[in-house]
Amino acid sequence: MSAGATQRAGSPDAWEAPEGAGSELFRELARMVAAVADVEGLRSFTLPYPDLTQRALDRTVNHCFDIGETPPRSLPELWEWCRTRPAGDPLFAVPPSLVTAGTTLVHPVGRMPTRSCLEVASHGAGGGVAAHARALLCDLEARCGTDERYRQCRKFLARHPVVHQQDRFGPGWSKAVWSRVKDLYGPLPESLLVDDVLLYCSSCRLPALHRDPAVPLPGQLTTDTDLWCEGEECPRDEPPHLIREPGQAWILRRPLRAFLALPYRTEEAALDALDRSGIDYEALPGHLSAYRLKDISSEIVDVRAYDRLQPSLLAAHLTHTAPLADRTLVVVPGALAARNGYRDAFTDAVPSLLRDRLVLTTPVDLVPDSGRTRSKEKDDA
Repeated sequence: MSAGATQRAGSPDAWEAPEGAGSELFRELARMVAAVADVEGLRSFTLPYPDLTQRALDRTVNHCFDIGETPPRSLPELWEWCRTRPAGDPLFAVPPSLVTAGTTLVHPVGRMPTRSCLEVASHGAGGGVAAHARALLCDLEARCGTDERYRQCRKFLARHPVVHQQDRFGPGWSKAVWSRVKDLYGPLPESLLVDDVLLYCSSCRLPALHRDPAVPLPGQLTTDTDLWCEGEECPRDEPPHLIREPGQAWILRRPLRAFLALPYRTEEAALDALDRSGIDYEALPGHLSAYRLKDISSEIVDVRAYDRLQPSLLAAHLTHTAPLADRTLVVVPGALAARNGYRDAFTDAVPSLLRDRLVLTTPVDLVPDSGRTRSKEKDDA
């Protein structure tokens, strides 16, 4: 099967199977949560609600009536439902083959969209939040004019989800790069501030919130039950960093934080592995973290880096991305790939005709897996 062959044969949209109204409602609520989370003053909802949120609330009420459930009375109550009711709740009954049963759309500590919420909201027609991230980067690439300028700007965005005024005086600051990317940043939203202070994770460098409405004491270690960060999976070996002058800081737009900055560590680890092995590659335009290997075999071999919690949705995304290469090495963090059931769920969600072409791997196993392309080619000769 060639690189340009159609991949949709035998691979219906994961949500097009007869899953029922609850699953559709879960996806609509995911889109609503992702949209509402960027509104200033998130924690104090006011009437009238935006059309998107009102429709989601109305559909939830109607669905509750249909199944004999007492409906939510307001958007704040619906938001609380999204925090406490997981995908497997009878209200939604989303099959575990789509989304893991314990998945909530709003994080119980951070009260912000979960990573899974953004993944669900990116699934299906239009591509949602992830498609928005791709569009922003495509526009940046066009404005940069050269591959080198775009590479520098993209690296800056991935490594600086939060920028402070003082960063201008630090090592490596480029006025030219900042002039090209600054429109992709905005002021810190009130919903991410605690006592007029921004917390951000020492590991992923993404915004964080404490369970208690107070700033942790300097040097105070926290646990997953105390602290939420947008990375969600980060170790808590070090306390969060604090920015006490939020008016002098800017934050990268949420789509780029979730779908560029978050998987960037995996992307860098994958490229480092290729560099150490002397395997050449080139970036693929129009994708978030995608590269094509050069001179590795007569086949077209791509490498794509992701950091996604829902393997079935990742498989569906790749299945409906045209065109696929002859072989695509899908690189995810080792901790995710080692999670119980992750690899099986990914494989089960890939149509059988494509399972030899979509290979789930990790930065550590990337080079051995790329070598298997050449071995397979010799065996087929």
